[in-house]
Amino acid sequence: MTSFQERLFELQDKEYADFQAKLTPTVPRESFIGVRVPLVRKLAKELIKDPYCEEFLNTLPHEYYDENMLHGLLISEMKDYDEVIKKLDLFLPYVDNWAVCDIMSPKVFKKHKDELLVEIKRWAKSSDTYTCRFGIEMLQTHFLDDDFKAEYLEIPAVVRSEEYYVNMMIAWFFATSLTKQWDATVPYIEKQRLDKWTHNKTIQKARESYRITDEQKKYLNTFKL
Repeated sequence: MTSFQERLFELQDKEYADFQAKLTPTVPRESFIGVRVPLVRKLAKELIKDPYCEEFLNTLPHEYYDENMLHGLLISEMKDYDEVIKKLDLFLPYVDNWAVCDIMSPKVFKKHKDELLVEIKRWAKSSDTYTCRFGIEMLQTHFLDDDFKAEYLEIPAVVRSEEYYVNMMIAWFFATSLTKQWDATVPYIEKQRLDKWTHNKTIQKARESYRITDEQKKYLNTFKL
């Protein structure tokens, strides 16, 4: 039987591996096989039905970045919510870069919002960089639209971290929240609820958004520290 790693090598593009390595500086170049993301997605949809899938998901750490990408996409394809949470808790401590973290978006989460919010609060409190980042990203993905409550903004607002990839996620979250829930979110800028770097980065990202009006951008700029 061909292993999942061998399947990835069949799709290898070494020039793309060089490109990926430049975008993901926390991972050494030799860890990249070089499989384009659409091909990994397609492979995940195929391999989720493979009897070896469970063994692959339980065998950590992986040797290659691309295996981690495949792992994250396989979890995203799973249909059992409780099993997804178990697999995430097993995998997240091994995630060592933003790309693998951000590619995970389990489809089953849409049907389990109440339970998911509990897990998001737990993940966001984690001292592990990418567990925390993942929690905040899931809050952004699932709770800034119809299921939004102003109190949810406190979840990322109270996070304090020295990690760039956590603080960038918080800034991304609040910039997105400003585009979708301006009235509830702008007090966090007015009252300087975030640390200085994240505060300024939030304003920068919001001002880069086409979903923020020119008037709103000017207003935000008056709060730059």
